[in-house]
Order: sequence, then structure tokens, then C-alpha cells
Amino acid sequence: MIVDMRTYSFRPGMMADWVALYEKEAWPLQKKYLGNCIGWYTSVEGKLHQVVHLWQYESQADREARRSAMAQDPAWKAFMAKAKELGAFTEQENSILAPTPFFTKG
Repeated sequence: MIVDMRTYSFRPGMMADWVALYEKEAWPLQKKYLGNCIGWYTSVEGKLHQVVHLWQYESQADREARRSAMAQDPAWKAFMAKAKELGAFTEQENSILAPTPFFTKG
């Protein structure tokens, strides 16, 4: 099992616009294609203007197959075009995480 932790940073005042667009157009697609979202957050203290979301996959191959299928969906391509047009992003960071041997959920 791996977790894909994605952190997006936005220009001040633009995060809410992007989150609204994401919720309407991307969230349904990501749930359909990516499967298990284990967290979706916005920053309230510390480094501001950020969204962090975490997706669980069986393996890197599972992640790549799911993201590739989503990327081919015309609705995803339309969302990406609207997100680009919005011009809200300043930075994206992506980390692949693996659980430690002693960790168990519960």
C-alpha cells in the first residue's frame, strides 16, 4: 500500500475559487477513477493558501493505471483547461508515502 500526498499552493485569494471548481468538476471524477481518498484538507495555520489531499493505492502500478485512465477522460481534460484558465496555482508538490512496518490502522 502507498499514499499519494498532493499539496497545491495558490495565489492569495484564489484557493476558494479553485476548490469550488474542483468540488463541482474534478471531485466526482477523482472518486470514480482514483478510489480511496483518505484525506482532503485546506490550510488554516502555518503555510497558507494550500490544499493537501491523500489518495491510497495498492501499489505504484495501481496509481499509474488509475491516473492514466482519468487523464484520458474528456471531462478531466475539460477540468484541467478550466483550472489552467483560472490561473490560481503557484506550486504543486507530490509525495509518495509508504507505511512504516509497525503502523496499523485502528
